[in-house]
Amino acid sequence: MTEREKMVRGLLYWPGDGELAEARDRCKTLCQQFNQLVYRDMDAACAALNEALPHAGQGFWMEPPFWCDYGWNITAGKNLYMNHGCVILDAGGVTFGDDVQVGPQCGFHTSGHPLDAEERRQGLEFAKPIRVGSGVWFGAGCHVMPGVTIGDGAVIAAGSVVTHDIPARVLAAGVPCRVLRPITEADRLCP
Repeated sequence: MTEREKMVRGLLYWPGDGELAEARDRCKTLCQQFNQLVYRDMDAACAALNEALPHAGQGFWMEPPFWCDYGWNITAGKNLYMNHGCVILDAGGVTFGDDVQVGPQCGFHTSGHPLDAEERRQGLEFAKPIRVGSGVWFGAGCHVMPGVTIGDGAVIAAGSVVTHDIPARVLAAGVPCRVLRPITEADRLCP
């Protein structure tokens, strides 16, 4: 089994493997191009972003700087928007539904390291997928940890660290993030 196969299956793997290192280098080069080009040459910036994220739906946009590890392991529905400073460590795969909004300085971290010091010394890590439903909003400075699923229409308040699944249509906040209450008709600003 290759290191890439181990990675996508959630097993311990060595990220220094040549195939994985080459894929990360390619993706980070595209991210760097995007980060340098945006607003000066929108056509070239969009081309770099589309090449880095081949599985993103229509209407997606990331404000610079944006960084990810592989790009091919990110799937997004239509109208994904990420504000400045987003980082996606996508070794385990990150899936976004439609109409997701992400505030500045947020991170989606599928990668983790073993608790055992000897395994860490060997440079091993693991990755677990993150799944984000449609219509989710993340406030500034949120971080989502490996293996988390967030339901449709949830709102994750600024500064939250999401370590467990969050159900649909709730307001959640904190470190660790927890459900505060359901989102109801009373939350509509427009009559």
